[in-house]
Amino acid sequence: MEERTRAYLRGRFRDHYRRTELSPPPAANEREWGYIPWTEGPDTTMVRHRSLLELGDLSEFLVRKRPQHVYFSAGRFRDPGAKSMHEKDWQSADLVFDLDADHLPSVTLGEDSYAEMLAKCKDALLRLLAFLENDFAFRNMEIVFSGGRGYHVHVRDENVLELDREHRREIVDYVRGIGLDFEELIETETVAGLGRKTPTERRLLQIQGGWGKRIHAHFMDFVDDLLAMEEDAALERLQEFDGIGEGKAQATLNAARNNREGLESGNVTVHTAVEQLAQRFAETAVERDNAPIDEPVTTDTNRLIRLPGSLHGGSGLKTVRLERDEIADFEPLVDAVPETFKGQEITVNVTDGGEVQLGGDSFTITDGNQSLPEYVAVFLMARGRAEKEKE
Repeated sequence: MEERTRAYLRGRFRDHYRRTELSPPPAANEREWGYIPWTEGPDTTMVRHRSLLELGDLSEFLVRKRPQHVYFSAGRFRDPGAKSMHEKDWQSADLVFDLDADHLPSVTLGEDSYAEMLAKCKDALLRLLAFLENDFAFRNMEIVFSGGRGYHVHVRDENVLELDREHRREIVDYVRGIGLDFEELIETETVAGLGRKTPTERRLLQIQGGWGKRIHAHFMDFVDDLLAMEEDAALERLQEFDGIGEGKAQATLNAARNNREGLESGNVTVHTAVEQLAQRFAETAVERDNAPIDEPVTTDTNRLIRLPGSLHGGSGLKTVRLERDEIADFEPLVDAVPETFKGQEITVNVTDGGEVQLGGDSFTITDGNQSLPEYVAVFLMARGRAEKEKE
């Protein structure tokens, strides 16, 4: 990045912060703060181990330093400005989740557009929130668009703040479906056999919530698909599963037709073939319903995380706090465009053109000197795809 470009972005970031009032996180004085300035050269150097007391008033600091990126720690410390983690004296930490579009299994790098990647990341966010709200019953959460490639969720329920790394890793494993054991989701109950002296046992998949409910939902969708097929097609579909031959396929189809109520209740002992098939849908549930979070972020109790409301130096977009009911309608490439950069055009030299979707419009940008809407030009400059030209 050329000095003219850095100087321009520094100045416009400062203008944005002059017009914007940011809210610090809870217990801001107990957190470590860090930032990355607009420095020359390919390497970015983090300025960290600062307390809010050292930075001063947050708004004044941002106007004065106009950083490329600004962060605060998930951890809370007795002495957040100390130069070593030991000296800081850790007290507690938010439980933070990071979803990065670049790391999603559903994203194909080089093929998916930026907008498509962010749409897939929003889907992953909704899956994550289903775990946090329904499986863990977390309530004190802050949801944030990162301004770059994804979303952050900060959980601040009192019962999670003092969790150590290992306990946080267990939460990571759960939401990612790592080590999911079908047998642990089965309950066994004794049933008095009609006309029999000896009671029998039946095995029930726990369908009230959690992974059992997710597995059951996929299994029942499959059952309903089977019931909608002609018999020959249904039997052929069942035999596509390893270990299910003609006999087991017929038994499973009969169970679906004659005892759908039992299957709906989670009873997997309707027939041995049914339980064998239900287990296959554990893998389906993990593949489709897991939340592919970035594990190191959640397990790191000292992690620095981007400040909501700040600008992302790699995109020129805002880091946006979101209410739960705003997520469905949130369009990051529209709603995160700063007002500061709207309403005027500037001249840049584009070095890496292509399609850009931003601000609700689609632009086909060629290489070379040209005048572009400032928010598009800032986006390209921040991503290293353009340099500022003299007006």
